[in-house]
Amino acid sequence: MKIFDQKNYFKQYTTVFILVIIVLSVIATLSGILSKSGPGEFKYQSIRGQTVNIYGKGIYQHMSVEVAVQGIAQDYITLILGIPLLVLSWLVFLKKSLVGKFLLSGILGYFLITYLFYMCMGMYNQLFLIYVTLTALCFWGFALSLGSMDFQTLGSIKLSPKIKNFCGGFLIFNSVIIGLLWIRVIIPPLLNGTIYPQALEHYTTLIVQGLDLSLLLPLGFIAGLLLIKETTWGIILAPIYLIFLSVLMAALNAKIFAMNMVGLGAGPALIIIPLLNLVAIISAFILLKNIRRAVKL
Repeated sequence: MKIFDQKNYFKQYTTVFILVIIVLSVIATLSGILSKSGPGEFKYQSIRGQTVNIYGKGIYQHMSVEVAVQGIAQDYITLILGIPLLVLSWLVFLKKSLVGKFLLSGILGYFLITYLFYMCMGMYNQLFLIYVTLTALCFWGFALSLGSMDFQTLGSIKLSPKIKNFCGGFLIFNSVIIGLLWIRVIIPPLLNGTIYPQALEHYTTLIVQGLDLSLLLPLGFIAGLLLIKETTWGIILAPIYLIFLSVLMAALNAKIFAMNMVGLGAGPALIIIPLLNLVAIISAFILLKNIRRAVKL
């Protein structure tokens, strides 16, 4: 059954976007990993009176030690895992593969969220325009790859109840558990009157928690629910989100490792994130395999 109807201009735009994303992300990741100039670690008092340990080196020199080491850890994952997966998914995509479409959408989703966070949360540095460009290209690349899906064909397939309930249930569970972790950071200071969580440090607001709670976690929850109901959008969004989540969780694991290396505790995430990462990878593999099999029937 044919499910790929791609025009030449679509392939050309996607190819240009991917090539530029690869080049700019190599520059961004290597800059984060290799840049070392600066006065070194020092203490800074925020506008809220909190004493913050500032990293003081390289591109991330004005960020706190905790966030800077996490940024560098994610740079390693993006360089070592993200970029090769982007190249691989793009090559499979060009072969008119259904799996390639899902892979490319999921990996572009990872790059989109990564550089959206860097653009919004990272203290202003020389790479700002690169972050802006990467966010824009990843957004439109993701939109194009999503638009290439054959909605009619994918909407007509049937999955076994066990597969859709397991994968959809995991997406719902992941959204709830991560949401509770973030609520655990936000609510206690509101209840005890201190208002500002310690994790806020010298930043303007909780960007990661805000974007997660408002956009990413609801999207994961809805994708899981729609998959269980076996709707067209569920069949399309769930595997894309699982692929995105698999790479993002790998980056979170690297962040936890980096925090432990500098003596910073990761709390419950030390156990929760690796387990969620493993289940996300298994779920993505199972779901893609069964969607591919169902389309060929």
